[in-house]
Amino acid sequence: MKIISWNVNGLRAIIKKGSLVDFLTEYTPDIVCLQEIKISEAKLLKENISLADYTLFGNGAHREGYSGTALIVKNYLVKKIENLDIKNGIGIDEFDHEGRIQILELDKWFLLNIYFPNSNHELSRLKYKEKFNAAILKYYQKLDQKKPVIITGDFNVAHEPIDLARPKENEGNAGYTKEERYWMSKFLASDLTDTFRFLNGDKVQYSWWSFRMNARIRNVGWRIDYFLVSSRMKKYLKKAYILDKVKGSDHCPVGLEIS
Repeated sequence: MKIISWNVNGLRAIIKKGSLVDFLTEYTPDIVCLQEIKISEAKLLKENISLADYTLFGNGAHREGYSGTALIVKNYLVKKIENLDIKNGIGIDEFDHEGRIQILELDKWFLLNIYFPNSNHELSRLKYKEKFNAAILKYYQKLDQKKPVIITGDFNVAHEPIDLARPKENEGNAGYTKEERYWMSKFLASDLTDTFRFLNGDKVQYSWWSFRMNARIRNVGWRIDYFLVSSRMKKYLKKAYILDKVKGSDHCPVGLEIS
């Protein structure tokens, strides 16, 4: 099974560009997890977005043009698995109203599609993000008692110096604070595995670039999009990769293939 995660920085924009449909046609993923769709649930339903062989399950934020997540699932999978269950949110309104979390339950594992908060340049949302992380960790641990868990999405943090082009210059900046890095370490210490690092070792590759100063052309980027899995799933991992040639957003897609 091939799963892709992509912060698209606006669902309508990427559909209008043709980038999303072209991507689905070329890479044929089974499941796509989108973050930052920037469209409300009501408008998603009204626009009735058609994606050929896929079904879209949206989770828009209450605030229009902000945040939001979506799952795109290949129709064979929707039809094949009778107990396919998609849940929006974890039952905590403080986090759920921003449309940041989706949970897909399949026969043998859970898939969490998450758009983690950005702590902002002035770190005004750092405390909020820490509370969010704590809630996600608790929720993951509860699910993991039932069956293994895959957590994917834009974590908005580079974990180690290898995960961004200019670590020294960014010490203490949003996405590279000691608090955010601590929380990523805490996730990994809770029996979760960073699949890209596990399968690719010290390979240097990024998944996000600033729009400023030709950062993407110069590859001055950050790896802030991840697939974490319950460690007992490691034996089923086939590939973990970053599709950094795919355009359409300031993020590129990241992928996981499991048996």
